[in-house]
Amino acid sequence: MPARILIVEDEEPLTLLLRYNLESEGYGVESVGRGDEAETRLRESVPDLIILDWMLPGLSGIELCRRLRTRPETERLPVIMLTARGEETERVRGLATGADDYVVKPFSVPELLARVRALLRRAKPEHVATLLRAGDIELDRETHRVHRAGREIHLGPTEFRLLEFLMQSPGRVFSREQLLDGVWGQDVYIDERTVDVHVGRLRKAINRGRQSDPIRTVRGAGYSFNEMFARAH
Repeated sequence: MPARILIVEDEEPLTLLLRYNLESEGYGVESVGRGDEAETRLRESVPDLIILDWMLPGLSGIELCRRLRTRPETERLPVIMLTARGEETERVRGLATGADDYVVKPFSVPELLARVRALLRRAKPEHVATLLRAGDIELDRETHRVHRAGREIHLGPTEFRLLEFLMQSPGRVFSREQLLDGVWGQDVYIDERTVDVHVGRLRKAINRGRQSDPIRTVRGAGYSFNEMFARAH
């Protein structure tokens, strides 16, 4: 069963971005835009992790976090605090109140996803798959090693993240813009055609001889990891 994550954030565009990327990772995601609504939701059902904004209407994130730590049902609930407050004193305050991690806006989406995985790995290890398998390709998130049909494939850091991102959602077509946001992060400004360059490098590394190409190019749309390939072998 996938891990369940609650997003408590009043900025709708950011909520949509987080939901999209977390669901692409396979998590079950719910969201609320007010601190008091989140408190009510958490009394009804406790997720596996909460991404909590500091400044919220109804009830601040810092106060909600403090209250969560006083309840037996949520005292160990993993909490990642999101905030525009980057000063050291504010980070210390957030962590001292009970947050497990602290991310300053604007942030890199891949970095946030890595922090989510790290927290879940410690708190709910059964929910985090360290090994992705699709067809005859295996990707190990912990060792950063990739094998195809038993042969080790040597990838650069960007090609590794690109393959990981595509393997998480076989059959789903991602535009170049979506791949840039998911692999490079929103705060990185590079040309969309950079994606084509790295896809080309990835294909060259994983395809040898007559091996089928698992990456599908969708004309005018983007790229996907071939769902039929993922089900084969």
